[in-house]
Amino acid sequence: MQLFALGLNHHTAPVSIREQVAFRPELLTQALADLVRAKPVKEAAILSTCNRTELYFATEHPQHAADWFADYHRVALNDLSPYLYTFPQRDAIRHVFRVASGLDSMVIGEPQILGQVKDAVRHAEQAGTLGATLHKLFQRSFSVAKEVRSTTAIGANIVSMAAAAVHLSERIFESVRDQRVLFIGAGEMIELCAAHFCGEQPRKVTIANRTAARAEALAARFGADVIRLDQVAEVLAGYDIVVSCTGSPLPIIGLGMVERALKARRHRPMVMVDLAVPRDIEAEVAASGDVFLYTVDDLAKVVDSGLESRQAAVIEAEGIIDARVDGFLHWLDSRGTVPTIRALREHADALRRAELERASRLLARGEDPHKVLEALSQGLTNKLLHAPTRFLNDAEGELHGDCAELVQRLFNLHPDH
Repeated sequence: MQLFALGLNHHTAPVSIREQVAFRPELLTQALADLVRAKPVKEAAILSTCNRTELYFATEHPQHAADWFADYHRVALNDLSPYLYTFPQRDAIRHVFRVASGLDSMVIGEPQILGQVKDAVRHAEQAGTLGATLHKLFQRSFSVAKEVRSTTAIGANIVSMAAAAVHLSERIFESVRDQRVLFIGAGEMIELCAAHFCGEQPRKVTIANRTAARAEALAARFGADVIRLDQVAEVLAGYDIVVSCTGSPLPIIGLGMVERALKARRHRPMVMVDLAVPRDIEAEVAASGDVFLYTVDDLAKVVDSGLESRQAAVIEAEGIIDARVDGFLHWLDSRGTVPTIRALREHADALRRAELERASRLLARGEDPHKVLEALSQGLTNKLLHAPTRFLNDAEGELHGDCAELVQRLFNLHPDH
């Protein structure tokens, strides 16, 4: 049984592919149970974000997980294969550590991914698919991420996706201050974007969300209005900038809705930023000459400009991760010896109990305690040394020297001294 990581991300697949294999959060627990039940996979966790969908699992045959992944999303494996990667044990461990530390993110060093990994662990725990090995792997990944963040400058001066959204908006409008901004959704990414946009003091801010409570909490923080999600079509024409990031499996804003809004606006330009995967805004909207539509991949081009300044920190962080990978592999190897250690201890304890019972009977008969203790110690020594002595005596030819060296190392012997 080996650890594997399988999936695709923003490095290997465009958003049009990523959105086809994204897992809806409310279905993750059932999906994990299905994976472990349907295939020879003993442990599993799924990380699904706007930038990646990855399976972390323990199995003997990783191909079964790839087959399940394609079947679950009703996508032909041949169509996914050009974008998929499968990492075997050492590489999988290193990959998990890099992901948790923000080294594999679209924005190098961004902290949100650690919370997303913790969510993946929580779903696996709820599904009962997080065994001892994966549990240890993720706990170690959290400590590695903490070490990387606290001992390197990897998180310094991050150009966030939210800041990039503001930057792209200012390419179209001279100032966000004069614009009206509509946020669709009320999750963490929208909260970050709202903080950045509201820092520019836009003319008007509105939050549309399926549930009112979360939207109202954000609105109170940023001085925004709140509307229902089903009101977006009615009010869209009144906004210059639209930022959307929901968990909807289908687009919320379609081409027809946008065309009606543009007509009402007399074709004044709009900026739309779609941070969702699957996408909240139909891709066809980009064809309109009056809409500037940006996806997470577009924002990546902006944040990449800050990568050079973080290269030294990245090299330092990679060194930390490589060392911690070796440590985790050592832990995995040591787990393989646990049954042998347990059997050895049980064998020695059985010999101890047998000699103790014999000594107790002799003492009960009135035998000399000193002689009884002497016999107990000799008997226990003889029985414990019987197996290694026989092992040496049975060795023949060239194996004799190897066996002798093994026993010397095993018992820390120095016969030449």
